[in-house]
Formats: sequence, C-alpha cells, structure tokens
Amino acid sequence: MDFENIFYDLVDLQLGEILENEPLYKHTTFKVGGPARLFVYIQDVEALKRGIQYCRQHQIKHMVIGRGSDLLFSDKEYEGVIFSLKNLDKVHFNGVEIRAQAGVSMIYLAYEAAKVGLSGFEFMGGIPGTIGGGVYMNAGAYKYCVSDVFTSAIILNDKGELVTLNREQMEFDYRTSILQKHKDWILIEATFTMTSRDPKDIMHVLDKRKEKRMATQPWNFASAGSIFRNPEQKPAWQYIDECELRGYEIGGAQVSPKHSNFIVNNGYASAKDILDLILLVEKSVFNRFGVELEKEVILINWE
Repeated sequence: MDFENIFYDLVDLQLGEILENEPLYKHTTFKVGGPARLFVYIQDVEALKRGIQYCRQHQIKHMVIGRGSDLLFSDKEYEGVIFSLKNLDKVHFNGVEIRAQAGVSMIYLAYEAAKVGLSGFEFMGGIPGTIGGGVYMNAGAYKYCVSDVFTSAIILNDKGELVTLNREQMEFDYRTSILQKHKDWILIEATFTMTSRDPKDIMHVLDKRKEKRMATQPWNFASAGSIFRNPEQKPAWQYIDECELRGYEIGGAQVSPKHSNFIVNNGYASAKDILDLILLVEKSVFNRFGVELEKEVILINWE
C-alpha cells in the first residue's frame, strides 16, 4: 500500500494535523504500542466523515480512538490510519442536560458538571477515558454507569450518515452497548440528563472517591484500569488473588500489588509483556476455578 500517496490524499481532504509513523505508546494509557503509518487529529465531524469515507472507499485499514484507555495495541507497526477524536471536545450545558462530544474527558466532565451543581457523573471522577469510550463500554464505577444518566447519542453509521439513538436503542448492559456489535459505528456526541444538587455536596463525593481510589488503585502507574469484567459470582480481583498472582511480573508488566484487577506498566513493559500476563491470569483462573475471565481491554493489531 502506497502510504505516501495516501498521506497526500488525506492532506488534500483537510482533515486536521497528520503525523507519519506516530508511536501509539504516546496515545494509550498503557504507554505501549508500535507506530501507526498515519495518525490524524481530526479537526471536526465533517473532517471525520471525509476521512472515514476515503479509507472505506480505498479499503485502507483504519481505527478511531479517544484517549486509548482500554486499548492494547501490539508492538508492531499499524499498517493503516488512526483517527484521533481528541479535538472533538465541545461541551454544552442546558438546564439539567449536558451534551458532550466524543473526545471530552470523563474526569473533566465530572468536575465541570459538579461546578454547576449537576449530579450524576460522580462515578466518572476517576475513569481515565473519553465520553466516546465511556458510552461504547457503558463505563461505570461504584455501582453506577453511563447508561444511568444517558439520554441519546449521535452516531456516524456504516453508511456515513449521522443518526440519533435513544437509550433503549443503545442496548446497554454491564460494560456493553450496541456499539460493540457495530464496529463501523462511531459515537460523535452524547446527551445526558442530570440531577440538580449543591455543588459542594457533589465535590465532597468526588473528593472522597478520589481519596479511596488513590489508596486502593495504582493511579501513578500506566494501566488501562480494570483488565477484566467482574463475573457474577465474585469480583475478578478475588479470583486473581486466590491464584496468588497479586504482584506477579512478566518483563515490565505486573499484576498490581495495590489492586490485582489492574495490570500496570512498570516503565519498561512491551505490549507483549502485558498480553502474556493477561493470558497467564486468564489461564490460571480458568484452570483453578473453571471461570473464564472476560477482558475489558480491547486487543488491536495482534493478528
């Protein structure tokens, strides 16, 4: 594939800043990943539509990312185009309604909502992803999740059309949404309905949860947050602890001594180290308990 010509074609489409051979470790919370042949900071929704249409027409491998907080790219080169939605970061407040684009940080939005006395995002105060990824995964914490406050979303579908889906159409469940069934659909923005509350009370909840998070989670290490979804019987970390894997290391990857459903990059891990450790944990839990742990993290470019 002639990436030099593809580069100039994308420049002509005026999509935004385009980088060649961009290391993906700069764009994931795991801080691992090989280079992408082309990496595009999409400037607006119309630019995204043009870029996606071009890649589909020319059968060019491509992917859309936010902060890369649930992604594990392999160490090898990504032979395609990565579109970053970092610049889709507009937020609009209207009464108890919040409309946020896909690239908005969930932590940022939780605190901005708190400042104006809008409650409902307190659970997001420590989730290091964007609204796009949060809706895609129906992200949650403290027994609350995105779907609790979700009203509607604008999606760019596989035909290049912008369509609106309501809560029922999103088919939310534990850490899932309809977006996981339709890999070609891209979340553009979402609307949420909040509850009015004293800003001081909301900030108090956020601060208390931040204290708890700092005490119980490896916040100062590169990670993707929780690696596994919790099985019905008991939390994933309990299975991992009972297999005596807390603190276990492969290369620079480690099952966090602080929280065993986190795998951390100790500063020198390869993507392969992390994947090998994930697979070892899965195998150990299955061999001992017959339980198949389901990954929250998405594996990319491993084929």
